[in-house]
Amino acid sequence: MHFSIPETEIRTGDNGSTFVAYNIHVNGVLHCRVRYSQLLGLHEQIKKEYGSNVVPAFPPKKIFTLTPAEVEQRREQLEKYMQAVRQDPLLGSSEMFNSFLRKAQQETQQIPTEEVTLDICLSNGQKVTVNILTSDQTEDVLDAVATKLDLPDDLVGYFNLFLVREGVDGSLTFVRKLQEFELPYVSITSLRSLEYHIVLRKSYWDMAYDSDVMDNRVGLNLLYAQTVSDVERGWILVNKDQHRQLKSLQEKGSKKEFIHLGQTLKYYGYIKFDPCITDFPEKGCQVIVSAGNNELNFHVKLPNEQMKEGSFKVTRMRCWRVTSSQVPMTNGTANPCSSAKCEVKLELAFEYLMSKDRLQWVTITSQQAIMMSICLQSMVDELMVKKSGGSIKKMLRKRHNGSIHRSDSQTVKSPPVLDSPDTNREPVAKLSTKLSSVSLRGISASNSANDISGNDFHGNYAFEGIGDDDL
Repeated sequence: MHFSIPETEIRTGDNGSTFVAYNIHVNGVLHCRVRYSQLLGLHEQIKKEYGSNVVPAFPPKKIFTLTPAEVEQRREQLEKYMQAVRQDPLLGSSEMFNSFLRKAQQETQQIPTEEVTLDICLSNGQKVTVNILTSDQTEDVLDAVATKLDLPDDLVGYFNLFLVREGVDGSLTFVRKLQEFELPYVSITSLRSLEYHIVLRKSYWDMAYDSDVMDNRVGLNLLYAQTVSDVERGWILVNKDQHRQLKSLQEKGSKKEFIHLGQTLKYYGYIKFDPCITDFPEKGCQVIVSAGNNELNFHVKLPNEQMKEGSFKVTRMRCWRVTSSQVPMTNGTANPCSSAKCEVKLELAFEYLMSKDRLQWVTITSQQAIMMSICLQSMVDELMVKKSGGSIKKMLRKRHNGSIHRSDSQTVKSPPVLDSPDTNREPVAKLSTKLSSVSLRGISASNSANDISGNDFHGNYAFEGIGDDDL
């Protein structure tokens, strides 16, 4: 998650006195307003619990009223502090930090703790209404949905809740996976827009785990609904013959067979992102990015209108980072990713092992950069557990509670799969000797994901370094 404090406000307290409020944004969206004293209290609690050596530096108290320049300096220092805490694998996943953010979010939106109903959408558009408290965190809401659906406890961790925005044409934009530091009811209510929904979707990438889910009736129905939806939205690429087979299986009610056929199709289990901009293979190229199968897939439109496709394996990424910047709004219209006068520009950049001993940075400019980063990290987590022989069920149920290294923040260090102190893993230098060269395949303009007849890709625009997983 990208934490920032882009602005401050002068607010009036209950006793009539004024104070400076620091607006904490997550992924460019206002999460909460807090006073310096509240953050100082958090800092003291963290220091007491984890020790002074672990906690990052905190801006000191001032005796006299701060000047505007001093307020700005403190804002910058507090922003760095919050980013440092969040990025720390121990502090950023601590219940102390997360509960502080949940409480601050609820207080900022002035939503009292009370019983409410919340609609959770399934992939087929069906809504599941659950009774919750406004103060229930993400895991509580997920458990409530599972109980309502009669999904067994050992399968709950195979699914997550996602915040999505639905377009007028029915398209879905994945905004983010709901996190442990937020209250889903407060998050969706604060957006004040009917475009936004909370969707239940599977949380893993390896289709081998589908069998665990399909052994249960409810799990089978959820996975079937997601597969049907992904085909209908064009996220899974099918040709006319495959489309006829899928339609026949759907009419027969052969859900398992439908999923098994779906598993053989291109982009099964991928999340497709909105069109954005990349600097690969040239600056300013339009691209559609999809995440799945331990890779980021690119459909690139070059300046000469030629279309290219290629994939970047997560095991070839040495590291990645997400950066943000404030840019003036072009049309004056507000959106959830903007402050009063500016909107946030997000970029995901990853350093990729293109060929032996040659690393190159690839940048994606997208408002979904954080979601892309979360996808990459969850792929890495899954691969690590699989390689170590651990239990995917235990990993999923932990829901990134700190036992797994976090890399979805402002600056992501080397993913453990490639760069780790574990002596059983090869360093990047050795890994590079295993790379093979494949081509970045050209595709015709008509072969869009919405064209069910488009399934074959041709061309010989080649580059090195995009190869198979070597785990």
